[in-house]
Amino acid sequence: MATKVYTDYFFDEPAFNTHDGGYIPLEVYDAPEKPLAVPPLLKPDKETATDTYYTVVAQTGESQLVPGAKTKTWGYNAPLLGKTIVFQRGKHIHINLKNELPELTTFHWHGLDVSGPITDGGCHAPVYPGETNQIDFTLEQPASLSWLHAHPCPSTAVQVWHGLATGVIIKDDVEAKLPFPRNYGVDDIPLILQDRRFHENNQWDYKADYDPDGVQGPTALINGTVNPYFDVTTQRLRLRFLDGANRREWRLHFSDDLEFTQIASDGGILPEPVHLTKLMLTCAERAEVIVDFGKYKPGDEVTLYTDDVPLVKFKIHDFKPDNTKLPDHLVTIDDPDPSPDTPIRKITMDGMDEEVALNGKKFDMSRIDARQEVGTAQYWDITNTNSTKDGMVHPFHVHGTQFTIVSRNGHEPYPNEHGLKDTVGVNPKETVRIKVRFNLTGVYMYHCHIIEHEDGGMMAQIESYDPKHPRQYHLMDMDTLMNAFAKERGVDRKDLWMPGM
Repeated sequence: MATKVYTDYFFDEPAFNTHDGGYIPLEVYDAPEKPLAVPPLLKPDKETATDTYYTVVAQTGESQLVPGAKTKTWGYNAPLLGKTIVFQRGKHIHINLKNELPELTTFHWHGLDVSGPITDGGCHAPVYPGETNQIDFTLEQPASLSWLHAHPCPSTAVQVWHGLATGVIIKDDVEAKLPFPRNYGVDDIPLILQDRRFHENNQWDYKADYDPDGVQGPTALINGTVNPYFDVTTQRLRLRFLDGANRREWRLHFSDDLEFTQIASDGGILPEPVHLTKLMLTCAERAEVIVDFGKYKPGDEVTLYTDDVPLVKFKIHDFKPDNTKLPDHLVTIDDPDPSPDTPIRKITMDGMDEEVALNGKKFDMSRIDARQEVGTAQYWDITNTNSTKDGMVHPFHVHGTQFTIVSRNGHEPYPNEHGLKDTVGVNPKETVRIKVRFNLTGVYMYHCHIIEHEDGGMMAQIESYDPKHPRQYHLMDMDTLMNAFAKERGVDRKDLWMPGM
């Protein structure tokens, strides 16, 4: 039977960000092509058979992104973005979180199944300038691409915009046996998709670019590279996509409508490979694909586009023939159903601009909005209340878990949504049913991942609780955070610019 190849982006076209009143189209920056920057791997401080030790440093820096002056940037163990962090499933991980920035930050492990709120690294876990905090956890989740980013509400958006985002690769024995490329930097390549505007002297100016519906820029940066190319030396290439933008959606396709195969989503390997010519990612979503360049010859070029704008040129060199075939079934996902008497949680994603909310409420750091018993599955119905005429896709993210997508408006989810996810794009007037289970107790945030929307209050908190061992949590309050930011920036509290407030 012929393989089904999907040739559309699945999402509702009238809700694409190209229709936003504030949409900023991408343009090719007038600068020479550069080799794609592949983030180096972060070296552990120490490693044993059971434990791994890292130090992750949030730091300032300068980056030569375009000709002329260097751009002031932030990163993790690097001037911009960061070194890729690798975790092995089952190991006990110890991390020193060191803040060398001029202001407080947090270290949020987006996609990791760790306890909240402190280890998870949301707004309740600030690390102040010059200080080092320690966390540790045992990682028990499937192989996947997750990421680390700053999450100090309501300054998450500007800190990510400065560059605080880096990839986290989880490895396990199941993925290791599958016929995937995995030679990092050669045939296994992360692609962090972002966009920026260069102002005077090649600097970024978040305040000048601010838009409450999400900050955008006309220049694409792929792993922090403007106009990148990659030298292809193997027939098959594994690309690990991360939409690391504050707002932008990416509608990815190759020249010649080259077919590619999606093998993983946010939380790990898909049950079956999905064959595509087009792939849309909303903010914070990840997708791993395998591209086969077998029909090309040395000297050919294949271009990755978003819409009609080139992102990366793949320059073909000599490679050995590779006839590896993917199995029809990749992994089996443990996905128990809720008990029949479990109520369905109803969540609405409301508004746009400064009027965003969840269930009609703005975020309150001191308020726990919902509770769910640890280890039990529950259906959540996520409804985007925006108009289908001029509304937008809202990407919905839950901390501390990987969920499965049950349905979209009562119908099957998209063909590439049958794996584990932590972020799902919800179309206007659509209800997406997801199945959520927390494996650890704690307080976790859930929110829109258009980052300006979460800073603007489109966020809430849930406690995963054990009825046999109730706990009390000391949650950070907004006054404490705002006073700290004002002190660090050397301004009076009343003069503090926090656009999400």
